[in-house]
Amino acid sequence: MAETIKLAGADGFEFAAYHEPAFTPRKGGVIVIQEIFGIDQHVRADVERWAKMGYEAIAPSLYDRREPGFTAGHDPEGLKAGVAHAMGTPLDQALGDIAACRDFLKAHGQKVCVVGYCYGGSLAWLAAGKVEGISAASSYYGSLVKANAALEPACPVIVHLGRTDPGIPADEVAAEVGKHHPDVPVYIYEGAGHGFNNESPERYNAEASDLARHRTLELFDKA
Repeated sequence: MAETIKLAGADGFEFAAYHEPAFTPRKGGVIVIQEIFGIDQHVRADVERWAKMGYEAIAPSLYDRREPGFTAGHDPEGLKAGVAHAMGTPLDQALGDIAACRDFLKAHGQKVCVVGYCYGGSLAWLAAGKVEGISAASSYYGSLVKANAALEPACPVIVHLGRTDPGIPADEVAAEVGKHHPDVPVYIYEGAGHGFNNESPERYNAEASDLARHRTLELFDKA
C-alpha cells in the first residue's frame, strides 16, 4: 500500500517521499524523480506503475524546504511556480535527497535505479554521475543533459527525448551526449513532445510512453 514517509536529507532536513512496495516479488528499488509540478497525481501514478512491475518505488518531494507538499497544475500559474521552486532548489541539495532515497531502498536490497522526468530527467542524468550506488538511470527530456553531457556516468544510463519538444533540441542533445559517451543510447520519439510520459491530455503520447518505459524496464532488469 502506498504511503508518504519522511526521510532525512544530508542537511538533516526531513522531507516527504511517496513510497510504494513492489506488488510482485521485489526486483529492486526505483527512485522516481518528479517533474517541476511536485508529487502530483502523475508522479504517484508512475510510482504505482513501477511497483506493479516489481520495483519498490519512492518519489522524494524535492521542494519541501521551500513549500512542503507543493503540487501545481499544468497551467501558466503552475508552470511559473514550479520553475521558481526548481530554480530555487540547489542541485546538490536535490542530489542529497536522492541519495537518502538510495539509502532507504538499499536497506531492502542492493539494486537501486533512478528514473526522472523533465526536472527529474536532468537530476537522473546528474545522479548517474554524482550519486554513488545507483545501478542504472533513465533520463526523460531533461533540460540540463546537454550542458552536462561530459559528466561521466557511473552506471548504465539511457536518455529519452521528444522530437517536437520546443524547449529541448533533441538532435543537439543526442550529438552532445554522443560526442562524450557514444555508448549511451539517446532515443528520440517522433511525434512526441515534452512530457510525453505524463498522462495529462495535452502532453501524453501513449506510443512513445510505452516504448520508453519498455526500454527503461529492460535497462533496470539487466542492471
